Amino acid sequence: MPAPVFTIANQKGGVGKTTTAVNLSAALAERKVRTLLIDLDPQANATSALGLTKDAGRSLYDALLSEETGAPLNELVLGKVQATTTPHLSVIASEVDLAAIEIELSRRENYLLQLRRVLYPLRNSDQFDAIVIDCPPALGMISMNSLSAANYLLIALQCEYLAMEGLGQILKVVEQLREAGVNPDLEVGGILMTMFDIRTNLSRQVVDEVRKHFSERVFQTVIPRTVRLSEAPSFGQSILQYDNLSSGAVAYRNLAKEAQKKFNLHAGG
Repeated sequence: MPAPVFTIANQKGGVGKTTTAVNLSAALAERKVRTLLIDLDPQANATSALGLTKDAGRSLYDALLSEETGAPLNELVLGKVQATTTPHLSVIASEVDLAAIEIELSRRENYLLQLRRVLYPLRNSDQFDAIVIDCPPALGMISMNSLSAANYLLIALQCEYLAMEGLGQILKVVEQLREAGVNPDLEVGGILMTMFDIRTNLSRQVVDEVRKHFSERVFQTVIPRTVRLSEAPSFGQSILQYDNLSSGAVAYRNLAKEAQKKFNLHAGG
């Protein structure tokens, strides 16, 4: 059975999207779910957050153009996978050149379906139980390709009222992709409340408001605002490696447990 694809996206930056991509992937891997994290953000923050370098040629850039060049897709894609220091967690890194793909893809006839084509060898390789994609903080060509290729969209939503304003926009995009037949099977897998500050009424109010309107779509797990989560990437480590017993590590472990049950993720590691 092909590995399910989870796209973590939000057009707003600074909402904990990359933090979630990295630490959810690490926490799933800890549960022996063979997880592949694909960094599609040209800033490559997820890549460096796991201690990998942003080397030229390590991203999916040339694979996304392989239909034009005629290069063998399987070799291009599977050869990009790198192991990490976390057992059962692999990464396909990003690089600065990936920014150019926005222009390149726009010239293609099936511009929204290129990533789906590229992911086919990965999904069917029997090497992974889950594929997680970290997108740029914008609904550009890369993010739209990710949504077109995904089974589930996971939305990281900061516990602030302004962050809620963009939620309707991304949900509308999902509906448009479904109705247009681009990805009729795309589901909103869940809304994750991030940067929760236990000291403020605002955080609690925002969580209550989101649960009121999207009850069944909101994860029970809430990610706290902690200094340790902010520090971990500078050491090239997930929060599980950096501070195993911190509130952030506990939260992402709970999220992984919730996600594994919700999406019936097989642990093949």
